Amino acid sequence: MRIEEKLKELGLTLPPPMQAPQGMRLPFASVRVSGNRAYVAGHGPVDATGALQGLGKVGAEVSIEEGYEAARQTGLAILGSLRRELGDLDQVTAWLRVFGMVNVAPGFDQMPRVINGFSDLIIELYGPEVGAHARSAVGLAELPLRIPVEIEAEVEIATPMFRPL
Repeated sequence: MRIEEKLKELGLTLPPPMQAPQGMRLPFASVRVSGNRAYVAGHGPVDATGALQGLGKVGAEVSIEEGYEAARQTGLAILGSLRRELGDLDQVTAWLRVFGMVNVAPGFDQMPRVINGFSDLIIELYGPEVGAHARSAVGLAELPLRIPVEIEAEVEIATPMFRPL
């Protein structure tokens, strides 16, 4: 478990699943595996209890640095979901595509700097061979529940997983 060891060395822990606010229904999987691909639904930054954190618009209530940290926390949330689904983060053999969305104040145009929080974490953990990914970083007028960032991803996995219907 090479990635788990790196997380420990960095003093990082993976959070539990996001706790949906009361009355909100989330009728989808956090991770959907098909063959040798895992598709990761949009995640936001959560704390050690699974509660959303750092709410607001980047460029107004949230600084670029806080946005960067929110993207890093979102990366930990995604890794937590992948570990729960795959059983081992070393099953990820390639980070293929990342789509980063930033909840921006009018005129804010530094979305790549914010989403770098996610990309830097993944490359730090997986190295440039496995961790390098294609990426988009876009700004949106609103994100659900006022989260500052939402990130989705697609990864390649070592062992194709087939689940009977």
